[in-house]
Amino acid sequence: MAADRVGRNPVAGFTVVAASYVVAAVAAGIVVAALPGRHPLLVTLGADLAATVVVFAASTLVANASLYDPYWSVAPAVIVVAWVVWRTGADPGALAGRPAAVVLLVLAWAVRLTANWASSWRGLGHEDWRYVQLREQRPRALPWWLVNLTGIQLMPTLVVFAGLLAAWPAVTATGRPFGLLDLAATVVTGGAIVVEAVADRQVRRFARDPGNRGRTLEHGLWRYARHPNYLGEIGFWWGLWLFGLAADPSWWWTVLGPVVMVLLFTFVSVPLMDRRSLRRRPAYADYMRRVPALLPRRPRPW
Repeated sequence: MAADRVGRNPVAGFTVVAASYVVAAVAAGIVVAALPGRHPLLVTLGADLAATVVVFAASTLVANASLYDPYWSVAPAVIVVAWVVWRTGADPGALAGRPAAVVLLVLAWAVRLTANWASSWRGLGHEDWRYVQLREQRPRALPWWLVNLTGIQLMPTLVVFAGLLAAWPAVTATGRPFGLLDLAATVVTGGAIVVEAVADRQVRRFARDPGNRGRTLEHGLWRYARHPNYLGEIGFWWGLWLFGLAADPSWWWTVLGPVVMVLLFTFVSVPLMDRRSLRRRPAYADYMRRVPALLPRRPRPW
């Protein structure tokens, strides 16, 4: 009974999340201290993986893989700020131009996305339906802890780190002033944050109305794309890549990050959401025929 009450108590759930992330931060700090003189990217990756393992351990203890969910948005903000501190020596006066734009945009994205997660998570008794489905449908010979560690936690950590690689030259490289490509990057990144925020707000308001149960959201941004929130998320990572390209064109290869994001959302996230909606919403099949998944356009009349 006590465990049930804890599971239904959001305050208890958020306390567990916060405590887990504090321990994860300590583990990351230990890795940083253990790797003096190594390249900051290597050190960051090691710290990132160590923190992920701690969050995994905590999620295993409470039997809820959703403990990892905010890591997607929390870790990038910490990493980018750490890179800026490494570059500037923690001198706020040295933060200007391109690095300042990147930091502000990443923080805006991180705060908004984390707040969006927090507003929908109901505590330790609430686990993302995708994880529940994955647990139930996995081959029985495959232990759940391995699926949780590799598929739900380590894989996204590596994907996000790949997406962040372009931010490294953006906040550390010098010699190229803020220019037109930076302006384009600011528009793309900022616009993507707005698109994702508006899409999330629209779907949240739609879902709160009991009269919409079983119905399909077809107004606002959702009139032009089935997953405008995913489009905004993808756009954010392309914007970071543009910043990196503006700072140092030799880092063009970090395009791998946003490309991986496109593949992840196109071939994993979108199909999962579409299949679920087809089961739960009678009109969704017609909606799929008329409205594209990601790239917006006017819906077909048939």
